[in-house]
Amino acid sequence: MDIIKLLSKEMENEAETTRKMLSRIPEDRYDWQPHPKSMSIRRLATHIADVGSWVQMAVCDDELDFATSTHREPEINDNAALLDFFEKSYATGKAALDNAILEELEKPWTMRSGDHVYFTQSKFEVIRASFCQIVHHRAQLGVYLRLLDVAIPGSYGPSADEVEMYNEPEAAL
Repeated sequence: MDIIKLLSKEMENEAETTRKMLSRIPEDRYDWQPHPKSMSIRRLATHIADVGSWVQMAVCDDELDFATSTHREPEINDNAALLDFFEKSYATGKAALDNAILEELEKPWTMRSGDHVYFTQSKFEVIRASFCQIVHHRAQLGVYLRLLDVAIPGSYGPSADEVEMYNEPEAAL
């Protein structure tokens, strides 16, 4: 079993779903947030769009140190810029993953801020966690969009907005 090809296919699948979700953001609501402790849609969507580049960091680097890193997310103000940023981040991560060497993915990768270590995991685990981050934050974005009465695209099948039978309470179970 070729683990790198499986990871690459998973990354492709998640990117397809992520594109659909990011494209639904109302451009006049980028500063909206559902709660003062929640991220704004702009911050959340930009983070989602950036996660692909984290795959590249996991493959090519041994750590991310927030105290010294020059990695910054751009200020995004519209969906065209958001999707462009997403595509660049995705392409960077996908290329790194497709060229990875399996043995290298067994090496440790650390996230830190100076002397404070958040975690150390294998590069493989960090790549998988990046995919989980995308899914997690994409679900958050789905809640934001639902609260704004925006139709939600399906992720792993049709959404309730895409299939009439889901409008029946017993069918949704």
